[in-house]
Amino acid sequence: MNALLNKTECEENALAKEFVQFAIDCGVLRFGEFKTKAGRLSPYFFNAGLFDDGARLGRLAQFYARAILASGIEFDMIFGPAYKGIPLGSAVAVALAAAGHNKPFAYNRKEAKDHGEGGSLVGAPLKGRVLIVDDVMSAGTAVRESIALIRSAGATPHAVAIALDRQEKATENGQDAPWSAVQYVREKLGLKVCAIASLAQLLQYLEQDPQSLPYFKAVAAYRERYGAA
Repeated sequence: MNALLNKTECEENALAKEFVQFAIDCGVLRFGEFKTKAGRLSPYFFNAGLFDDGARLGRLAQFYARAILASGIEFDMIFGPAYKGIPLGSAVAVALAAAGHNKPFAYNRKEAKDHGEGGSLVGAPLKGRVLIVDDVMSAGTAVRESIALIRSAGATPHAVAIALDRQEKATENGQDAPWSAVQYVREKLGLKVCAIASLAQLLQYLEQDPQSLPYFKAVAAYRERYGAA
């Protein structure tokens, strides 16, 4: 049993390392000083919007598909919340289909359409266990909105797939919360969460790369101050 767990962990770490290198090469993962939505000064910044051509988006979707399949999470369809979740969710649906797991896909509009087919939902009807696909979770707001939409359609919000788990304390009313957004979604909302890579795995990558040692120290200090398991 331990050997199996160790093998799975090694595979997850290898996938995460490959993904972190890809994100750095694409300029999606950067190091310096960046202000977060919570007003913190972060030594790193992850901007999935910079996976901005067909090749990058296609490879990103393959990372998602590999992580989702490796997680063992079972689901019936994919939902991409507006706006970033729309291209992410659709690309992931294509990648999963190419891997032999064809699933229906839907997304929402920010504003309901009052002509044509009407409504705020587009794509396959929401039903069964729904996997929400997004880039990162900072406060879990987009996930909560997605959950409400999915439940109102009579389906079950079941899991969330993200690119990077920042493992960082969320904020409530301007104060640090004792949990991260991912922990909140797992423990308070009861959804499974799958991430291609975590902050802990990013730190492993930086620590093993001699050229990244200054970044490692800054990111490690940030995690020491704001980190959540």
